[in-house]
Amino acid sequence: MAYVFELPDIGEGLTEADIVRWHVPVGDPVAMDQVLVEVETAKAVVEIPSPAAGTLLHHGAGEGTTLTVGAVLAVIGEPGESWRGHDASTDRPGTSAGTRQQARRRPARGGRGPQALPVVRRLAREHGVDLGSVTGTGPGGRVTRDDVMTAVAARTGPAPETADDERVRLSMLRRTIAEHMTSSWRQIPHVTIFQDVDATRLLAARRALAGRHERQIPMEALVVKALAPVLRRFREFNATLDGDELILHGSLNVGIAVDTADGLLVPTIPNVAEAGLLSLAEAVSDLGTRGKARTLAAHELSGATFTVSNFGALGGGRGTPIIPTGTTAILAVGRAEDTPVVRNGRVSIAPVMPLSLAFDHRVIDGGLGQRFVAMLVENLEEPALFLAD
Repeated sequence: MAYVFELPDIGEGLTEADIVRWHVPVGDPVAMDQVLVEVETAKAVVEIPSPAAGTLLHHGAGEGTTLTVGAVLAVIGEPGESWRGHDASTDRPGTSAGTRQQARRRPARGGRGPQALPVVRRLAREHGVDLGSVTGTGPGGRVTRDDVMTAVAARTGPAPETADDERVRLSMLRRTIAEHMTSSWRQIPHVTIFQDVDATRLLAARRALAGRHERQIPMEALVVKALAPVLRRFREFNATLDGDELILHGSLNVGIAVDTADGLLVPTIPNVAEAGLLSLAEAVSDLGTRGKARTLAAHELSGATFTVSNFGALGGGRGTPIIPTGTTAILAVGRAEDTPVVRNGRVSIAPVMPLSLAFDHRVIDGGLGQRFVAMLVENLEEPALFLAD
């Protein structure tokens, strides 16, 4: 008797997922716990194992289409067995009503084609690039955005002067980002304070630590370490507004914004007040690597009580970051650039690092924001104040 496998809830609040890649074609044998399919949720690309052994009789949807939780994902049966599903009127029986039109328009590839996320496949279609001719440089040989654009640049011949418009569906991650950013901007009255940091001693300490421990120290690790005592003193910045009450969180769980080829992810480092600098450095590097590969678990992408975004890693300076919903503040750190500064009445050149602190004006006034920034700047300009903590 065929085993009907429905799309499970594999994350907090998951309601749907995009099919990224089938690992097992219809008609092939599959073992229990063998990777069956990759799906993209609002937070991560997840491999789903087979819940049973047998022969794969049916794909619930093709690559690039969306399934809701509870819809038929796959059907596993005995060799030679067939499955007609619940709706013989379509060429994809058992597919939920919301996915049938998409499934007919974009049939399943059976898992034998090149590996690429839906957003990359759409980019390739827009530029007329055959993914089969592109060498993937991503994890597991996956084709990335950069791979597609490299192929575009390598093509010869003049580009067409005009092109027809194309309507492109946003990826699951991009839709989630759009929803969260819109909600935050509508609900939270943002105020942003800008401040400069003389990063001379901070950068010197970073170089010394890197030399002593023979490893790179991400700037985010130093910033988080400097932030911990500031967040403990000014608890309104490590809080959640719930109606008429402010929840002052006991733990400092800092989200680190990670720029990926598919959009912004914010994995969380829990309990940073209890972590040493080297463990923070390891956590930042690990979350960044796995974030770019889209292999973070759902629980690692939630629970942040404060967020740090490193604009400087991308060459940026100042900005007005958007506060994640459920928190009251976010700090953006720009790239340190040599800048004229006045010291003891004389002009000299020093590396100046810009800070942008955005906070919820319903909870935090400008005076409190300035005091928060002043203590943070003091820590960053004299690293001994927080490295000894």
